[in-house]
Amino acid sequence: MAGNRTVDVELSTTGLDAQGRPQRVPLVSGDTGGLALAPPPSIEPELSGDHMLINLGPQHPATHGVLRLVLELDGETVVRCIPHVGYLHCGFEKIGEYRQYNQIIPWTDREDYLNSIGNNVAFALGAERLFGIEITERCKVLRVIAAELSRIISHLVWLGTTCIDIGAFTPFLWAFQERENVYNLLEGWVGARLTTSATRVGGMAADIPSGWLDGLRKFIRDFPDTIYEIDRMLTKNAIWVGRTVGLGVMTPDEAVNYGLSGPMLRASGVAYDVRRDFPYLDYETYDFEIPVGTNGDVYDRYLVRMEELRQSVSILDQAVKRLPDGPVNVDDARVILPPKSKATSEMESMIHHFKQVMEGPRPPIGESYVAVESPKGEKGYYMVSDGTSKPVRWRIRPPSFVNLSAIPKMVEGHLLSDVIAINASIDIVMGEIDR
Repeated sequence: MAGNRTVDVELSTTGLDAQGRPQRVPLVSGDTGGLALAPPPSIEPELSGDHMLINLGPQHPATHGVLRLVLELDGETVVRCIPHVGYLHCGFEKIGEYRQYNQIIPWTDREDYLNSIGNNVAFALGAERLFGIEITERCKVLRVIAAELSRIISHLVWLGTTCIDIGAFTPFLWAFQERENVYNLLEGWVGARLTTSATRVGGMAADIPSGWLDGLRKFIRDFPDTIYEIDRMLTKNAIWVGRTVGLGVMTPDEAVNYGLSGPMLRASGVAYDVRRDFPYLDYETYDFEIPVGTNGDVYDRYLVRMEELRQSVSILDQAVKRLPDGPVNVDDARVILPPKSKATSEMESMIHHFKQVMEGPRPPIGESYVAVESPKGEKGYYMVSDGTSKPVRWRIRPPSFVNLSAIPKMVEGHLLSDVIAINASIDIVMGEIDR
């Protein structure tokens, strides 16, 4: 997908090298990227000075949250970067130890809040493995729809805000308009837009209403046109290429050693995707491609995410066509509340309702870990049960936190202005990092 990147290059004399010969560096004059950036000319000894420390953040619009980057600069070149996190710490994992399993779901909304319903799905899968529950076929497909819509939302926010960071405004408007269209779909399904709390252990909070699929089909039909327009404006734009090619390069070995996942890893050429390598929700039965890059730079991360938008549309189309009839929740009185009509007319149903609400479902003693392919990478939930209605331990594997660990390596040697583009390419959400 990102394998063939060619560029017309002209050479320009910019000064003399150490041997007194003219120094020549490539300049972009064509439409696409693919060239390796030349090293900056060496600073004359008499022009060198002391290094300077500056703070980028924690209150800065381009850090996408309360992230603080302490940068050591030699002129405008970054010599060292020290990220500081923790300003948004909310203690989600500790709070979860004092909540019933279904009561934890609203907290998952607030980690990566651009992937709220995707987090709901991931947590429910982990809890269901702990309970030993097999969800219905209709629930599986609905969760795939929810996860892919959430992936589209997340990538659109990343795309729009990255355009703003680098200086392009129009694609931001297009991306956020489509994001609103997806939020309208979610609102019609569960009544909420940003924080959905859509899943329950054993099923969903609600089945899709009548006519909802018509709106989804319209989105599937129209959204590729927006992807095409954004692609046409950015991919071969000389300014966009010049601001993204060759920045923040991570080789395949470096990406693996840093524990990167998601588009950050795939842009470096490693075709790892949890949906394909450790399938869940029957993803192995869907036909989709895993886009990979070749250079592991900011430009390749952009290309990978753009192609993932197209692949998510394809998965949504397949899911709509295979959505079966039937119940969305399991028939298990341990975890699913009885219908209100039965709870108010049948003694046994009333007892089940009372015990679930007051005491909560009780899984067997054990532990479980479930990982999913979130928009930002491998998102994992680990939980330990001691047989009570609350997990004795709940831990999160946040891809944003792990991916951010590579930023000191990626920005070293680049200019201060390039730090903004590199940081944007990681696609972080501080709620997931600080937890």
